[in-house]
Amino acid sequence: MKTAVGKFLVISIAMLFAPVGAWAQCAMCRASLENNVSNGNIGIAAGINFGIMYLFVAPYAVIGLIAFFWYRTSKKNSQNEHLKRTVAR
Repeated sequence: MKTAVGKFLVISIAMLFAPVGAWAQCAMCRASLENNVSNGNIGIAAGINFGIMYLFVAPYAVIGLIAFFWYRTSKKNSQNEHLKRTVAR
């Protein structure tokens, strides 16, 4: 079990540091934002940037919640196992 978790962590860290050759905006989004900012309408650009940040943060929040509940459940199970062992003695 420990080796599987170790391999997963190594692969995850390697993927985080792998270079990605992608730009943040497609051509249409970039043209729309540049046009709106040059016309003095910054509200649309701020809205698009907020949407990008929302889409960026949402998966990490879900994974964080899953990890939290997993940790809490495993901690309760380990405490229950410890209590069973002490009562059995």
